[in-house]
Amino acid sequence: MQSVNHVPKIGSRADFFSSLLSKPVKEEEGAQAREGVSDEVFGDLLGALGLDPTALPGWWQGWPPRLHVQRWRDELGLTEPEIIATAEASREEHPEPPDGPKALDRAMQRAAQRKVEDAGRKRRKPEAAPAPAAKPITDLPAFYADLVNSDRYLPVSAISNTMRDAMLARGLVTAERLRERGVR
Repeated sequence: MQSVNHVPKIGSRADFFSSLLSKPVKEEEGAQAREGVSDEVFGDLLGALGLDPTALPGWWQGWPPRLHVQRWRDELGLTEPEIIATAEASREEHPEPPDGPKALDRAMQRAAQRKVEDAGRKRRKPEAAPAPAAKPITDLPAFYADLVNSDRYLPVSAISNTMRDAMLARGLVTAERLRERGVR
């Protein structure tokens, strides 16, 4: 009987990660997504952290720390100079070099968050001046008389009997014009 949930066995971690890295990259991920961290950048990072490249602690040896740095760049969106600057800043707060790249994850996440917030501030529209307050209509009969005497749209229910009488009493409109406009 054959197992339905068969998972192929991979020889080692290195085989597993190299198989991930050999997969084709989607075009929208960009070419940098699979591009590893250069020796120069990794050396600059080690220098910023005060680590001697000839005597690295265990967590800084091999390809895993490079993959970690690549994730800071690709997943958090930090540039290589930003990664190095963040590493230098972390050394100002912590006099001892970090044991491994995981120790810098929080600092890198904060740097990425600041970058996103700064970009958001730059993209926001400048705060518009508040719209001037609408001038209150102090003379309602004159306002409605202007509406009746013009050819603009006048809803049937816009003019009450009281308003009609006030406009006629002040001579702002004629009874004939009110009839033309449908006001009774």
